[in-house]
Amino acid sequence: PVQILSYLGGVVKVEETDLKPRMGFLYSIDTHNISVFINATREQDSGQYMCTVNVVDDTIRLDKNVGIINLTVLVPPAAPTCQLHGSAVVGANVTLSCSSKKGKPSPMYQWQREPPTLQVFFPPAQDRARGTLKLTNLSLEMSGVYVCRAENQAGSTNCSIVLEV
Repeated sequence: PVQILSYLGGVVKVEETDLKPRMGFLYSIDTHNISVFINATREQDSGQYMCTVNVVDDTIRLDKNVGIINLTVLVPPAAPTCQLHGSAVVGANVTLSCSSKKGKPSPMYQWQREPPTLQVFFPPAQDRARGTLKLTNLSLEMSGVYVCRAENQAGSTNCSIVLEV
């Protein structure tokens, strides 16, 4: 463990870490509430945080003076990239793929064809975890704009591709 913040002898000390300009005690120590804040959270702030309280001349009991919390910083998906794999000719099969370079937890993907011929896809044609959509036996009527939405608990974003059969 790395110490990041302390209060000792009436002095608050913030250690030299990348958290230094973004953290501190939420309340004055005299309130006996030693909650901390972290501003402008980043993915790398995720981890286990431990609070240890030691009172001078008190018996240190490790099971009684330690609080632990796990912090997971969620990250919305980055704008995904949409791609067409295969030749878009009548009777052929193609795969549309969608992937986002960032997102925590990993994004799920949803493909749909835009109006005027709105169409939503389901497995096995669509793989929501991989972001793929398999279109088989292409026809001219399958031409249109296909939109992929990358989504997790932190947000969503999309990309689109024009399929011309």
